[in-house]
Amino acid sequence: MEASQVQEVRDRAGVVRRETIRLIEVAGNGHYSSVFSCAEIMGALYSGVMRLAEDPEWPERDRLILSKGHVAIGLYPLLAERGYFPSEWLDSYTRLGSPLGDHPDMRRIPGVDFSSGSLGHGLSVGVGMAQAARLRGYDETRIWVLLGDQELNEGQVWEAAGSASHFGLGNLVAIVDANQMGLDGMTEETMPVEPIGGRFEAFGWEVVEIDGHDPEAILAAAAALPPAASGKPQCIVARTVKGKGVSYMELSRTWHIGYLDPDDAAAAVKEIDQRG
Repeated sequence: MEASQVQEVRDRAGVVRRETIRLIEVAGNGHYSSVFSCAEIMGALYSGVMRLAEDPEWPERDRLILSKGHVAIGLYPLLAERGYFPSEWLDSYTRLGSPLGDHPDMRRIPGVDFSSGSLGHGLSVGVGMAQAARLRGYDETRIWVLLGDQELNEGQVWEAAGSASHFGLGNLVAIVDANQMGLDGMTEETMPVEPIGGRFEAFGWEVVEIDGHDPEAILAAAAALPPAASGKPQCIVARTVKGKGVSYMELSRTWHIGYLDPDDAAAAVKEIDQRG
């Protein structure tokens, strides 16, 4: 991979974190730490990993399902950057009449592929989309599903995992943002999900585990995926830190959702910029 692509991922991760802070100022409340843990992942997906086009209506483009839909605030700036909707929409985030809500609405936002909200449904939707792509002959199209680790407690996730393997959906890629915790506390104390990779392997998936904050590791894992027409679904277990980028938010339940006053927001942005 080229150094420029690695830097591009870092830059986009910075945009995700800074814009999340700015848009939460607009809304008056929002999700910080869940977005920060997957900033590099989303940055990589929109830095050449996903097969996209200038027109979000192109039927053969890759799809991204935010099963952890509360991180939509981090996705919106990346979609605006691609020109999928006017950047001015960002300034209206969650305001009356704005298409941009706390959770994404596929009926109102170009480039959004699933109206996620309640956790646990995304992988099932991904199975359906992957099957549809196969039936339509879109042999290069991948369906990417971003899940949280505590979300894996939903039984529907594992029904979908078994179905994906049964149908040989090699065009389906699950990325687990294993950020170690959720609103209820540490994942392994609330309801253990480890070994995440071993569980997916038991359902017939190919699995790789990476540092989810390392752009090179993310890009390498994506580059090593077999062709979309292959017969096994793929799972990338991304080991991350909830709240990564702002020291006092890291592995803190307090900042799953909250609000920074303007001075604290400026200090958080400064730390993000300093840490790169």
